[in-house]
Amino acid sequence: MKHVKKVSKRTRVITGASLAAAVALGGFGAYSASASDAAQAVAAAPAADVRGNATTTTTHLTVDAASRAAQAALDAAEKEGRKVTVAVVDRNGNTVVTLRGDGAGPQSYESAVKKAYTAVAWNAPTSELVERLDDAPTLKDIPGTLFLAGGAPVTARNAPIAGVGVAGAPSGALDEKYARAGVDALG
Repeated sequence: MKHVKKVSKRTRVITGASLAAAVALGGFGAYSASASDAAQAVAAAPAADVRGNATTTTTHLTVDAASRAAQAALDAAEKEGRKVTVAVVDRNGNTVVTLRGDGAGPQSYESAVKKAYTAVAWNAPTSELVERLDDAPTLKDIPGTLFLAGGAPVTARNAPIAGVGVAGAPSGALDEKYARAGVDALG
């Protein structure tokens, strides 16, 4: 007669869980293999070329140019003892560069980004846009915008391609002066 050792409940649970995990991973491997085969088949299909006037080309600042603009704006503010944050966004409002100066307030980061976005979205300095609120007060309700002085658009061939926003100086006029220094650094 053979002697069979009694296995504890804990050991049986661990063994069962391990077995279930092994089976599940095996199934996942089979699924992954079939999914990658399908992806390769789709990738092998020829791409359709778009013809005619179905596309457009846009101009964007390089990261180097955006960095130069941001640094010029920050330098202009620091030269006057101001603690600011500078943001440069592309035509679509995506942040390209943000520089937070030493000692800049925590609110200045988001404000700088929103001022830059507002300037490029309307292709106008944000100080001019503030004046438009008298005629259209709901403009300020558009998500992602901030109608305070401190944003300046960057243009190429008279079209907006980026925005520079500055926040943190004691006045919007100073913020906009530094944003303008950033734009001017681009020539």
